[in-house]
Amino acid sequence: MNTFGHIFRITTFGESHGEGIGVVIDGCPAGLEIDLAFLASEMKRRKPGQSKITTPRKEKDEIKILSGTFEGKSTGTPLAIFIPNQDQNSGDYSHIATKFRPSHADYTYEKKYGNRDYRGGGRSSARETAARVAAGAIAKLFLQSKGISIQGYVSQVGNITLQKEYSELDFSKKENIMRCPNEETATKMIEFIEKVKNEGDTIGGVVSCVIKTVPVGLGEPVFDKLHAELGKAMLSINAVKGFEYGSGFEGVKLKGSEHNDEFYKDENGKIRTKTNHSGGIQGGISNGEDIYFKVAFKPVATLMKDQESVDNEGNKTTVSGKGRHDPCVVPRAVPIVEAMAALVITDFYLRQKSHERINS
Repeated sequence: MNTFGHIFRITTFGESHGEGIGVVIDGCPAGLEIDLAFLASEMKRRKPGQSKITTPRKEKDEIKILSGTFEGKSTGTPLAIFIPNQDQNSGDYSHIATKFRPSHADYTYEKKYGNRDYRGGGRSSARETAARVAAGAIAKLFLQSKGISIQGYVSQVGNITLQKEYSELDFSKKENIMRCPNEETATKMIEFIEKVKNEGDTIGGVVSCVIKTVPVGLGEPVFDKLHAELGKAMLSINAVKGFEYGSGFEGVKLKGSEHNDEFYKDENGKIRTKTNHSGGIQGGISNGEDIYFKVAFKPVATLMKDQESVDNEGNKTTVSGKGRHDPCVVPRAVPIVEAMAALVITDFYLRQKSHERINS
């Protein structure tokens, strides 16, 4: 349950309030240039304490590469990365040591394992996603070498929705604190999150993502369809409640004659589709068009107000809001979504290459 991928495989470890967290990457091709500045920039995009609408927890999220590189390049052996924890306030959680916080993993973990780390949720904490971002940065470096790009952005917070398709957006404007590539919409989102935060409450949102220049043929029939693995990757992220790709749920409103993506040959002799309701995936295999999808995140479960619950004996109790938490996760979730997408595409790219070697 701590390992993801087939050829490009990651195993994450560590807890929110332990010594640190980390990841072991197996299957990374040898000779990949490891750009440490790029890795640091990716970690900075996810780290806490980065703006007024994120948790105030201060973590540098500086990575330490323990193995798998030599003279700045990957060696092909397991690449191990460690991220020390530096700003854990375990005392913030002593008041819920025997209480089950609403919509957290407290109850399910205790029933499954017979015990739980109540300090920030232990292994169920979103702190674990820092290890995914570190691994995803390595995957991104590999994909960049193949000309494949991944772009995530915030497209919705509560009822505030970005009313533009990804093809209409200027992604150079994405790096505001909201990570929404439209300043007017981003400002509305920020003001709304601040209002919710001041009320001691939280709000959910949607992260959209587009993957460009993916080669035709990535994906495996029948159970390892490309969109199925992307869905699994996204649904494994903390607080994710939904995933849709291509036309998604809106596609049910169209007739087949409207929804079908007709083929044509472009001026370069390449077979393309006139529309892309398929979201770049047909039969579970990439068709060369843009892959695009949406990921829905629920409101953060920890509120800065009292909630009714029970303790581990079943007695009624009150859970009081305490600690340092995001009022809305989606700004910091963008690099996590991108990282998981990068892991999936890299894994399928290498799997496809293994087929080509066998068939050659």
